[in-house]
Amino acid sequence: VQLQASGGGLVQAGGSLRLSCRASGSINSIDRMSWYRQAPGKQRELVAGITSIGFTNYADSVRGRFTISRDNAMNTVYLQMNNLKPDDTAVYYCTAYLDGKSWFTYWGPGTQVTVSS
Repeated sequence: VQLQASGGGLVQAGGSLRLSCRASGSINSIDRMSWYRQAPGKQRELVAGITSIGFTNYADSVRGRFTISRDNAMNTVYLQMNNLKPDDTAVYYCTAYLDGKSWFTYWGPGTQVTVSS
């Protein structure tokens, strides 16, 4: 099983980016998919999560600006990020709690998001 994220990059404050992350391999079922981020010198934090039936939760710092969604048929999770701020600069990681050979949480390699002021 592999997770591959895309969509990171450099954007000015107030701009938008959309991250995508697709799980591939021998997958029976995917439960929760999430996005985490880690800024330099800071701990990794949960940004947003979504269950298989669409229940979502967000960090207070991104609620109202970011939207998480998923395409179950494509084993893909998205993170639409609007009104980006310099404090959103971080490496973003997607995760998926899925049933491959057994239930396990897989992590993607991370994608850099840089917001300039």
